[in-house]
Amino acid sequence: MKVEVRLFARYREAAGHDRVEVDLPEGGTVETAWDAVSKRFPALRQYRPFTLFALRNDYVPADHTLGDGDELCLFPPVSGGSGSPDWIDVVTEPLSERALAEAVGDPGAGAVALFSGVVRDQTGGRRVKFLEYEAHAPMALAKMREIAIAIRGRWPGIIRVAMLHRIGRLEIGESSVMIAVSSPHRREAFEACHFAIDTLKETVPVWKKESFEDGEVWVGLQSECDHRH
Repeated sequence: MKVEVRLFARYREAAGHDRVEVDLPEGGTVETAWDAVSKRFPALRQYRPFTLFALRNDYVPADHTLGDGDELCLFPPVSGGSGSPDWIDVVTEPLSERALAEAVGDPGAGAVALFSGVVRDQTGGRRVKFLEYEAHAPMALAKMREIAIAIRGRWPGIIRVAMLHRIGRLEIGESSVMIAVSSPHRREAFEACHFAIDTLKETVPVWKKESFEDGEVWVGLQSECDHRH
């Protein structure tokens, strides 16, 4: 199927085009379209953590499915926004350590600390089959942004922060949350990353259901019984 992608502001200048047509497979998503465009214009890749997507005058998430003939708009952060270099999101797709590390990369960064919370196969001696995560996404995003702001208040040298939480069903070995922090020196990167995950577990409205071989139970993030370390 064919999708027309419109580029605005710095994206238009970086690509040298204001619109481009891409061929996508049936069921292709916004992220699929971004991949196609960024491969054609590699200068756009650095902007992925900050990009806003719109379709028919409404913002859409990266996992939104596109249809033949759709016109997808790629926006930099709007002028009324914070312009923050941080990448904060609640997603349904698998998390990528490489993507987070690249998102916080900077020529001035001498250290990048990355935390990945991985689903393990047992808790309290009970065998875990899989986990399911659910969130109040708007509030979760707001609380995660507050954490990023708090990090910058405590460690002014921090360059960039990336904080993503995945929801839905997760299998053993998959990551439910990833946090990456870059800074000139390692100590503040480690400390900020540690602060971020501890605060996230206490304040961000995300819940998990543990499915065992002999039953299931809902667990809040504030519980000491947690699969992420």
